[in-house]
Amino acid sequence: MKRARRPAIEISISFLDVISCGFGAIVLLLLIAKTVEFTAPEESQSTLQNQGVTTLQEQLFSLRGETQQIKQVLTSKREQLSELEKNIAKLRQQLASVNRQLQASAQADTTERDELILAQQILSEEMQRLQQRGSPNANQLIGGIPVDSEYLVFIIDTSGSMVDFAWPKVREELINILDIYPTVKGIQVMNDMGDYMFESYRGKWLPDTPGRRRAIIKQMTHWRPFSNSSPVEGIQRAIRAFYASDKKISLYVFGDDFTGGSIHKVLNAVAQSNRQRGRKKQRVRIHTIGFPVHFLAPGGRMESASRFATLMRELSYRNGGTFVGLNSLSETR
Repeated sequence: MKRARRPAIEISISFLDVISCGFGAIVLLLLIAKTVEFTAPEESQSTLQNQGVTTLQEQLFSLRGETQQIKQVLTSKREQLSELEKNIAKLRQQLASVNRQLQASAQADTTERDELILAQQILSEEMQRLQQRGSPNANQLIGGIPVDSEYLVFIIDTSGSMVDFAWPKVREELINILDIYPTVKGIQVMNDMGDYMFESYRGKWLPDTPGRRRAIIKQMTHWRPFSNSSPVEGIQRAIRAFYASDKKISLYVFGDDFTGGSIHKVLNAVAQSNRQRGRKKQRVRIHTIGFPVHFLAPGGRMESASRFATLMRELSYRNGGTFVGLNSLSETR
């Protein structure tokens, strides 16, 4: 008897197909996933980007620092420029002031020339007056100067202009005057402030000896006390210190300019010091010697020199003396 065959189970084959396909699909997915993992440059690209950002940030910080430095330099330059502009403004003001002074100086030239002419006229009149006095004798005049005194006081302007430009001539004139008086009973040397050449003889007469005369001339080379270019102090101190009714005294005032105030005040002050009580006669003679420093030296103050000439002429005239105006600073010896 034939056995009946079991029908073939088709489903088993289909299941195997499905399983095979699914397994293949899984394998394919794994292959795809692994390929993508090796080929994706995510990590390297991220690193490069981070490095690029860091580099750009560093460059930005560097540029900011350089910008700050440039701003500081620019501020400093602006301050320097402002200071230069201020200096330029000051220099322009100074230039304008100098121009005004030059204009004023040019305008004053005429006045100074007139004053110089006036001073020359005064000197000419004084020379004519001296010439009209007649011939000298031993008890009257030598070169227009009375030489009847027994005591001499030299009052010398020791200002910078005299020392710098006229000192050799001052020394020469001092020698000339001493030569006029071969022998006197006493000598003294002061400056226009009343300071003594020899402090040990303050208020006392220097003995007149050849050695003492040489010492005076030698001391002149380095004698430089302070001076205010006004002779009134020296004259008053000399009169107070040395006047005596039994002595014939002559003061010799050397100078080149007068920077004091009123000429009349000086004349009145000297007159009060030199007038004898109850008498019109003066206590001492006052001779004056004018040195033309400001007429000959560069940058001279001709106005103050002209005032000095006027003052000295009146001072000597009112006090029994003579005014001698020199016309040169050169030594003749």
